[in-house]
Amino acid sequence: MGPSARPFPEPPPPGSLDLNLLVTLDMLLEEESVTAAAARLRLSAPAVSRALGRIRAALGDPVLVRAGRRLVPTPYAVELRPRVRALVEEARAVLVPQPAADPARLDRRFTLRANEMILAFFAARLIGAVSREAPGVVLRFLPEVPEETQALREGRLDLEIGVIARPEPEVLVERLGGTRLLGVVRPGHPLLDAVGRGGRAGARAFAAADHVGVSRKGRVRGPVDERLVELGLRRRVVAVLPSYTTALFLCRETDLVCLTPVGVAEHCPAALGLTTFEVPLPLPPLDIAMAWHPRDDADPGHQWLRDRVREVWRPDPGTTGCPDDRLPG
Repeated sequence: MGPSARPFPEPPPPGSLDLNLLVTLDMLLEEESVTAAAARLRLSAPAVSRALGRIRAALGDPVLVRAGRRLVPTPYAVELRPRVRALVEEARAVLVPQPAADPARLDRRFTLRANEMILAFFAARLIGAVSREAPGVVLRFLPEVPEETQALREGRLDLEIGVIARPEPEVLVERLGGTRLLGVVRPGHPLLDAVGRGGRAGARAFAAADHVGVSRKGRVRGPVDERLVELGLRRRVVAVLPSYTTALFLCRETDLVCLTPVGVAEHCPAALGLTTFEVPLPLPPLDIAMAWHPRDDADPGHQWLRDRVREVWRPDPGTTGCPDDRLPG
């Protein structure tokens, strides 16, 4: 090796390469000046000079060499210039916020989970809104299951709508609103006259009737029974079914009493020839929410879907909550 030869330092190991050097290299090759590149990068000239030293070590090439009072690129640097510029531009394009979803061009399948009471009065409006705006979107509804699952966490579910009891700690939950329970019986049921009188007499008559419960977990007791106990009353539940539709068909053929959310009561009982009545008890509202995993929070398509859910949701006016309330997961 001749006395004027200046070996380059050993290149850094692959895992230690600072990709910010690409931006510095791009600017150096454009300006062919350490001072000008430093000004455009808003760095000091010594900092850019040190970066150039690291670039030279990584490439095994001097990159820029002095020619009189200016710097000129080496042949290898000239060859690299378009590749470096393309990489930097592509990186800048990646590191920008995602554009809002264009529903007309959206081609996706979303999987939602909701119970029967939600689907009865909500699914048709949501499907209609989605179909009008995004014909390429398919909504796949799954029923609630008795066992608690981690479908949101595992990515098997995009959105859950209903009474969100125990979500995974990281799951995001947004309250949509509330709904209340109405009683449902066959026309001419003797209970109708009694509950119409209201007060304790109505509650006593309500408790004395035979009831059918609806629970996907088979639960016999609930908030209704707690309120009755406070009044010193107890009702008799003769059957528990997993489906509101099945329970309503049973009420049509018997003197059983069923409690259904307002949304269900607005649709199914009339179609089945049933009658609704106000429950003569101060019952707490059912809070309805939607839940999703944080991995989907910033996704434009998922954001668009959540906006459609908010728009078409029509909770019971007597129990409405702020649609933008986020409940801690």
